[in-house]
Parts: sequence; structure tokens; C-alpha cells
Amino acid sequence: MSKVTIIDNHLQRDNKPFFWLADTIWTAFTNPTDEEWLEYLNLRASQGFNVLQINALPQWDRSGAVHSRYPFPTHDDGKTFDFTTFDESYWKHAAWQLSKAVKHGFTPAIVVQWSNYVPNTWASNLIAENVISDELVEPIVRKICSTFNQFDPVYIISGDTDFDSQEPIDRYITITKQVKALAPESLICYHIKGRYDVLPDNLAHEANFYLYQSGHNISAQDGAHTLALSFTNRPEAKPIINSEPCYEQIGYSHMIYGRFRQPDCRRALWLSLTGGASAGITYGAHGVWNWQNPKAPQPMALGEGFLAAMPHTEAIHFPGALDFCFAKEIVSKYDLFELVNDQSILSSHQEDLFAAHTSNVKKQKWVIYVPTNVSFALKGDWTEKDITCVDLSSKKSWKIDTKFNSEKNETSIEQQVLLEDAVFLIQ
Repeated sequence: MSKVTIIDNHLQRDNKPFFWLADTIWTAFTNPTDEEWLEYLNLRASQGFNVLQINALPQWDRSGAVHSRYPFPTHDDGKTFDFTTFDESYWKHAAWQLSKAVKHGFTPAIVVQWSNYVPNTWASNLIAENVISDELVEPIVRKICSTFNQFDPVYIISGDTDFDSQEPIDRYITITKQVKALAPESLICYHIKGRYDVLPDNLAHEANFYLYQSGHNISAQDGAHTLALSFTNRPEAKPIINSEPCYEQIGYSHMIYGRFRQPDCRRALWLSLTGGASAGITYGAHGVWNWQNPKAPQPMALGEGFLAAMPHTEAIHFPGALDFCFAKEIVSKYDLFELVNDQSILSSHQEDLFAAHTSNVKKQKWVIYVPTNVSFALKGDWTEKDITCVDLSSKKSWKIDTKFNSEKNETSIEQQVLLEDAVFLIQ
């Protein structure tokens, strides 16, 4: 086991730059069977994932499970809990699961308290049955830390939350203080609701790095980029990660017909990185995060994705996962851990393409994400630079030549043989 730490504006582990490549499996502790868990770990580890985002307490919109495994006593199969008592078998089993995860090279990222457990959030205002009372917060946080500290986790203090009222702010301040006291060596951060950049200054100061969620609303997908820019402009500079871009095959939110597919997820990924959220990225497959099982009862709630999830046995093999793993390879190979958005280098298509440079001025590199194949131009003379085109669909790459127009003072990059999107790497 090894801790994730911060160096400059990126993460590191084992004294090496660390690109947070997380899989979303909020329901890990309640839903998979032991055999499924081990199969899941083997697959995701072989693909290159290195972080698992897990809810310490039952996910409110999880799918049904073939067994009953809960952290507290329940008389209605997990709809409501008696938070005054712990079911020790749950915590022992969760520890076993993480012991297997860390042996596969994963860093656990554990959500301490999802928004439905917190008073006066958007989630608890919809379903208020499981709001945890103030006097029970400390023993539950203590149980979480005493169970999971041994696995060198990152603690995600909040889950899918808003801070539009004082109650959640107060609750998460309390939890932050407790986690820092009980797990002083662990990094902490906050998972906030989709399409949202509100993180109160006192919590932002405590965070070791920023998470945001561009989410599952079809009309707000440019938020993968604009939210990254928003967090880049906060007074305290810290590593930034889009911790919940659109899940592959989840339905559009607000009851709109349609699903996010592989190219949609890949676009969200590269909009995030070129917006400055280059410390990592999180992938999600609709059917894995909630562990959909056709043999089990239907989900507790459908949340934002009103179209039913595919079985986890199918969802775990969605092709988009490999796009995220490939992005990790590119970032690691070209040392792109700290990107700064830079549209100023574009002489054409400034509204259509997305450019960024590394923060290392002495060895500066540039990345240009091209969502749709097109010829474009850069300001100035770039003909002496080494430029590589990476086809994000086929994952093939090649060197390209450029032409400089001295009258226009721009360098043209001709359209390549591409069917989908690409990144151009310049060094």
C-alpha cells in the first residue's frame, strides 16, 4: 500500500507522478458478490485503472442485490437504517474487499457521507428517511476511519452535494474536522453535484485537491471544460479532477430520451483535461456504478438516468473504459500532468478546438483536442516543433508536417485521415 500525495498541482504515489484514473463503483460494499468483486478487480487492474470511488454507506440510487449486506440494522431491506448500531459483518467484509483492491494496485477513494444522509441537500429533500442526526455523525465517521485507514485511502468528504443552505456546510465542516483528526495523513476532497462549481471557501481551503462533476445532463456537457476553467481560477491553485463526467450508456437526465455513448464520454474526458483538470479523470459505466443485476429487485431510485442500466456483466465491458485508460497512457508518456488551457495559440476554430500547454515553461508541451476532423491553424511559426497526431478512436499515432504562412504569421495543420476525434501533441 502507498499513499497518494500532492506535488505542485498534480498527484504523486511512490514518489512518481500519479494520474488519478478512477472507476466509479459507488455500490462496491453492498452489491457485488465476492466472486464478482475479484473478477471486477482483475479486469479493471489489467486495463490500467488505479483508483476506485466507493461510497462508505449504501448508495441511495443503487440497484438491488442478491444478498443483504448493510452497515446498520434495517427492517425494510436497506430503505431505512438504525444508525445507532453497527452491523459488524458489513464493515469486516468491506475491509476484506479493500484488502483485495490494494493488492491489485488500487487507491480507495471513500465517500464519507453522501448528500442524502445530510440535512437540507437536494437529495435529502427528495428522500429524507435516512438523514443522519448530528449526534450520530461522530461515531459513524470514527467507524469509517477505523475500518479504512489501514488501506491508505483518499477520503471524499461529501457525495453529490450542493451547498445552497447552511446545514450541509455545517455538516461537512464537522466531518472534515473529524476526518483530519482521525486520518491526518489522508488526502481529502469534496464530490459536489453536477453542473456546479460552488465549494465554500472554508471547505475549499481544507481540500487537498478539487473535484467537480460535469454530470449527465445533455444540455450541459460543455461543463466538462468550463467547470475545469472555473476551478482553475479559484484563489488557491490545486490539482483538479472531473470526478463524474457522463457515464457511458446512462440516459440523459431530466427524462430526455437518449444515452451517452463512447464518443460522448471521450469528449468529456478531453474537454476536462484541456480545461486544466489534468490531475486525473474518472470513468463510469451505467450498470457498474450501481451494479445492475436483473435477478435482483429494481433500483431504489433511478436518479438522473431514467433509462434502465444494462447488467453489470455487460456494462463492465463497455468500450469507453479503454479510452480513459489510453488517456492515462498519453498523459504519462508525454508528462502532461499539469495542463493550462491556452486558446490563444489557435489562429482558427477558437470556439471549436481546445488547446492547453504544460506548466513547465522550460520543457513546455502543447495539447490540442480536435473533436471533429478539420484543418486548422496556429498563431506563429511552429514548423520546428515535433507534432504527433493521435487518433483517439483507433489509438494510432503518426508525425505530421506543417506549413508556415509568413504573411498571415500562422502555421497550418492539414486535415488528417480521421473518422472521429484526435489530439495533436506538440513538443
